[in-house]
Amino acid sequence: MPEPPRLRALRRLVTVLTATMILGLLTIVVLLVIKIAQPTPAPLPLPPSISLPDGEIATAITQGRDWFAIVTKDRDGLERIYIYNVDGTLRQDIEITP
Repeated sequence: MPEPPRLRALRRLVTVLTATMILGLLTIVVLLVIKIAQPTPAPLPLPPSISLPDGEIATAITQGRDWFAIVTKDRDGLERIYIYNVDGTLRQDIEITP
């Protein structure tokens, strides 16, 4: 008894879908292995200590290659961004207006 054409098409479709899923899963595994095998970059240097103006507390910090920025808030709720060089010297002071 010959196989109906629709059943043959369905079997091919399922086979192609299975092969696609296997290739996708293999691709994800290979990418994860490549990403995990990469060496972690060396941490960027920071000065041992930083002194902020009196009455200000740090709320956030971010770092670039040759600078880092600290967002502070003072007693009155005013926020500022202090941008420092890697050696700890102040590069720029930005006041954030509400």
